[in-house]
Amino acid sequence: MATKDPREPFTRISVAEAKEKLDQGEAVMVDVREAHEYAEVHASGVRLIPVNTVIGEVKQIRDFAGGKEVLFICKSGQRSALASEFATAAGLDDLALYNVEGGTLAWVEAGLPTGE
Repeated sequence: MATKDPREPFTRISVAEAKEKLDQGEAVMVDVREAHEYAEVHASGVRLIPVNTVIGEVKQIRDFAGGKEVLFICKSGQRSALASEFATAAGLDDLALYNVEGGTLAWVEAGLPTGE
């Protein structure tokens, strides 16, 4: 179940909840890992924007989101939380931001679709 800590600019969400939001067209997902990690395995339909580039890629994230919610995913949930913080600091605080708990490891373990 999604959880919101008032001290964090994002909501924590499970991989199952993330998949549901994507399937319903409510959200887009941004993978914030490094390119070599992304090349190994990634969730289907994600956009790669490494965490260290999030602040400089605010326009790209906003354009990709098109007004939808933004789900950040990494390997296990740490860098995606940081990416949410960066995105908020860079001006995306008007969008609903989510951190996918467990990250790509949990996504793959749950048998959810991965991309080429």
